[in-house]
Amino acid sequence: MRYVSTRGEAPALSFEEAMMTGLAPDGGLYLPESVPVMPETEIAALAGLSFEETAFRVMRPFVGDWPEEEFRALVAEAWGSFGHIARAPLRQIGPSHWLLELFHGPTLAFKDVAMQLIGRLMRASLARRGGRVAILGATSGDTGSAAIEAFRGVPGVDVFILFPEGRVSEVQRRQMTTPAEPNVHALALEGTFDDCQRLLKDAFADRAFAEGVGLAGVNSINWARVLAQVVYYVTAAVALGAPGRAVSFVVPTGNFGDVYAGHIARRMGLPVERLVVATNQNDILHRTLQSGESRKAGVRPSISPSMDIEVSSNFERALFEAYGGDAGAVRADMAALRAEGGFRVGQGAWGRLRDWFASGRASEEETAEAIRRAWRETGELVCPHTAVALHVARDVVGATPLVTLATAHPAKFPDAVEAATGLRPALPPRLADLYDRPERVTRVRDDLGALQALIRDRLRAARAA
Repeated sequence: MRYVSTRGEAPALSFEEAMMTGLAPDGGLYLPESVPVMPETEIAALAGLSFEETAFRVMRPFVGDWPEEEFRALVAEAWGSFGHIARAPLRQIGPSHWLLELFHGPTLAFKDVAMQLIGRLMRASLARRGGRVAILGATSGDTGSAAIEAFRGVPGVDVFILFPEGRVSEVQRRQMTTPAEPNVHALALEGTFDDCQRLLKDAFADRAFAEGVGLAGVNSINWARVLAQVVYYVTAAVALGAPGRAVSFVVPTGNFGDVYAGHIARRMGLPVERLVVATNQNDILHRTLQSGESRKAGVRPSISPSMDIEVSSNFERALFEAYGGDAGAVRADMAALRAEGGFRVGQGAWGRLRDWFASGRASEEETAEAIRRAWRETGELVCPHTAVALHVARDVVGATPLVTLATAHPAKFPDAVEAATGLRPALPPRLADLYDRPERVTRVRDDLGALQALIRDRLRAARAA
């Protein structure tokens, strides 16, 4: 299995190489040259298997020449710290409606599903290949804490996480700033997540810098992140009757990675009837799918901050597919987005995107009402991102089983949940002292040179220690 860049100007890589590289040197995102299809008999055979065994069978065709027994062992141990034996359990909330609980990992968010595996895969790769890496991530809240949890204290790895200061919840911030391990570097940037993500991409684009410090990425720009998230679409659909019965999914998303994983699951043969993109008031994805025009309108802070994004990196992967693999068309659109703030999707590509994805949005008031309604009607406290999806799901519920992705524990956003319901969700016991732990954070300017200098200085100090 080889991986190619969406911008067509980078060499094809193996799975391991693509995972360790993250962003392609031409600025594009890696995708497999082809997506392997699972026959219905293989999907049916997944019924009753553990999450780990399903993960191995789903991911194995994508990982190429990775030693099979090592890969199986890493998958077998990846989710041992999760608080539920099913790892991603379904909870029924209506006659044909289920929540897929993705928040049972160590940082209480869906990013743990992929990050706990990637941490092990990268460690195994480093042990085999030698050397050190500097992981650089940008986060709108959850990726950063999940990456830090996966790599804190790991020899040969330094973790630098950029987050927008004042635009993440207190729990999200503290999960990034309270780890005491010296290889963890929480970097607060005055600006938006899009500013953090732009700096990250510019750092990777500077090849001399990236190669000099051994830069690696764990954002959803990393194909391994998307691949690991495919697994829970498969486990949910099989539990609800696939391949003999189709299933629909509603996915709260800002950076498009989670819903794109559902698209890959469908391409593998999973019977997905509808795949619905749910956005908050920062609704560029919804507007693009509705009009074919992708144009920034300015990020507005919301009670669902992990979705406060306008430059959705993974949408580039969907564009590449929609253009039939025309990397030149993707390069043109991405250049227009950066230079002019937007672009119009080609007519044929837009039609294909609308065939693949439906969409909806929730205002701040509708999000709060969805939190209240979930508590009143089902007894479930949900985070505001899950609430965005529940609001959109009201127009989707029908005869086909519907799965709404619950992407974070409500205790990660206690202020929003309490404002809507009057109830303040408590952190699990293992995080009960989070508010008492001392914080370590470095404030950085929105300046590539300053960021690069900081990373070099920290790495020099680490290697001298």
